[in-house]
Amino acid sequence: MIGQRLKLARSASGLSLRQLASEIGNLVSAQAIGKYERNESMPGSKVLLSLTGALNVTEDYLLGEQGLILDGVEFRKKAITSKKEEAQVEAHVLHLFERYLMIEELLGLSIEWDRPREAPYPIFKDVSEADRAARSLREHWGLGSDPIPNFVELLEERGVKVLSIDDEKIDGLTARVKRNDRESLPVIVINKNDWAERKRFNLAHELGHMVLSVPAKINSEKAAHRFAGAFLMPAESLWSEVGRHRSSISLMELLRLKELFGASFQAIAYRCKDLGIIGDTLFRKLFNIFTQKGWRSPPYEEYGAIPPEVEMPRRLERLCYRAIAEGAISETKGAELLGLSVYELNKQMDDPLGLEAHQM
Repeated sequence: MIGQRLKLARSASGLSLRQLASEIGNLVSAQAIGKYERNESMPGSKVLLSLTGALNVTEDYLLGEQGLILDGVEFRKKAITSKKEEAQVEAHVLHLFERYLMIEELLGLSIEWDRPREAPYPIFKDVSEADRAARSLREHWGLGSDPIPNFVELLEERGVKVLSIDDEKIDGLTARVKRNDRESLPVIVINKNDWAERKRFNLAHELGHMVLSVPAKINSEKAAHRFAGAFLMPAESLWSEVGRHRSSISLMELLRLKELFGASFQAIAYRCKDLGIIGDTLFRKLFNIFTQKGWRSPPYEEYGAIPPEVEMPRRLERLCYRAIAEGAISETKGAELLGLSVYELNKQMDDPLGLEAHQM
């Protein structure tokens, strides 16, 4: 039965039942498509082929195994204003996640979530307790107090699936994906076009939501913010760079700290304030400067902004190319998983840097 996957693919494409019926030339009615989604009937081969074309999926996908459910979804919202928009984003995420699991299983390279036994770490009285949680998770993962070179790679090595979507309406999303008879897997979604320092903070923020247990009396967003700052910039490391107490700090010094920790000027200023390195007066002065320079509003381009491609999930792409090379999947299947045409796929495989075009 195709119900779950058909509804998921339709939601991911943003089509209503009536719109999908129109896209397939009204071969069947919107009511008939609704019956397919409720598994009350099955489409014939002609209708099935038309549905796959309209939704940009394959017959294998629609007829494949059902069973993935997105659970515990938490958005870092930008401009999402309706449940319909949320459902569309969630469907798109689950659609990408299913492709990820498919290629992992084909290659036998699934990575389970390396969750510490102590997690979720409880926050009892104050968001400052998130520092302890960040320190404990770093110890569990053997990170010490050094800066993290690539946050996406770290998370994927620890079994957190990281997906990147081109949707200006969200900063980030965290969820669990339930699987039939298997442990749930965590997924974090980031905005493809954000500066890398914003991606890193959003990843750390969403990681905080995954590993913290925050009571209702405490603001969970503030706790996740505090966790993010502590995870990206451990106290010992920051103290060694800037000292314990400062009455002034220059933009050049903040730039060098950005280069070291991969964090924005604003995140560094907040972390210094949290640790008591700077006081309220200097903090307000810095944020006045950030506001004057336009760094607190879109496109958030600070001095030394780190390009988006520096923090981009690449594991799924690498696995797809490996599966194609080893004959585990066809080029057609690989192109589908990567969201490319077969022509584009072959072009990238043969000339990844586009060198041939420059030599002509």
